[in-house]
Amino acid sequence: MREVAVIGIGQTKVDEHWDLSLRELAGMAVLDALADAHLDGAQALYVGNMLGGSANSQQHLGTYIADWVGLRGAEALHIESACSSGAAAFRSALMAVSSGAVDVAVAVGVEKMTDSPGNEITGELATAADADYEAGMGLSFVALNALLMRRYMHEYGWKHEHFAPFSINAHANAVHNPCARFHEPITEKSYLRAPMVAEPINLMDASPIGDGAAAAVLVPLERLNRNNGRPVIRVAGSAAATDTIAIHSRRDGLWLRKAELSARQAYAQAGVGPQDVDVFELHDAFTIMAALSLEASGFAERGQGPRLALDGEITPEGKVPIATRGGLKARGHPVGATGMYQIVELVQQLRCEAGGTQVLGARVGMAQNIGGSGSNILTTILVRE
Repeated sequence: MREVAVIGIGQTKVDEHWDLSLRELAGMAVLDALADAHLDGAQALYVGNMLGGSANSQQHLGTYIADWVGLRGAEALHIESACSSGAAAFRSALMAVSSGAVDVAVAVGVEKMTDSPGNEITGELATAADADYEAGMGLSFVALNALLMRRYMHEYGWKHEHFAPFSINAHANAVHNPCARFHEPITEKSYLRAPMVAEPINLMDASPIGDGAAAAVLVPLERLNRNNGRPVIRVAGSAAATDTIAIHSRRDGLWLRKAELSARQAYAQAGVGPQDVDVFELHDAFTIMAALSLEASGFAERGQGPRLALDGEITPEGKVPIATRGGLKARGHPVGATGMYQIVELVQQLRCEAGGTQVLGARVGMAQNIGGSGSNILTTILVRE
């Protein structure tokens, strides 16, 4: 297997893009990534998307996007893995290049969520849950995470206000990201006064939907031009693991076992541990998921995820910087694109292109993208050579 590098990135702003179609958003990210890589084509395109068929009445997205960006003749596939579709597309591109099947691959995540009314999107997102025993019983993803958060607070003695630093940090960092959906900092007071969505989750605990696309270009490390003055960003670890689709079928609902498994596998591949990670872009779709991800990935003891946030250790200056470009909470969560936004943001950090939220000396970055309520989890580790 060949070692692989990321040599180009592109992204759109996460927003309500009423004037742009699904393919136009994807095309912008793909073409920007190819331009950043100083290439005019690729041999393969992998498209991560969850809701194209339901929200946009468009399937066959591999061909749909390849045709739009001029990659006719290339291998082009649509990858669906709920909210982890973006990371799944990246892993597919990685495997294609690593195996020697292709020399240049593009992974893009794209979602156009504002084409459907909000109540329809809520129902469409619930298709990532168990249709018979969760969604069929009226449980939305907000409700599922509210159940987890309530149980977590009961088990470990945390109060709702103890989760505020997760959202405060995300919004503070998004101010410096021109592609983020929100650019307004929040305070603990505004967090606590936010409208309740599904108790104990309020509006400031939940990530916003949006439209957006992000892309990356992957090539074999051996073919890289190391004399162009740009840092070499190597894919050092990539792992995926699947759990039960329904939360109630798990032995322990408050432990993301497959986050732990995929993280351990990625650490082993990269030859690093949690103590070596300089930036962690986690899947903070809800504040409770930020806490659970920190614990399962080895950054905090069980039940102590909020302590890291309360102690200021999740900021760009802390021990475990997370959501450094706003995360899902403030950059936005265009579900099928989120995993690719995480990759793009890691590359920005490792290239020292993150502006006001640059983590000084960042060399090892990790992204973790979660599909469903922890049912499919992909972990990626990038290293600056």
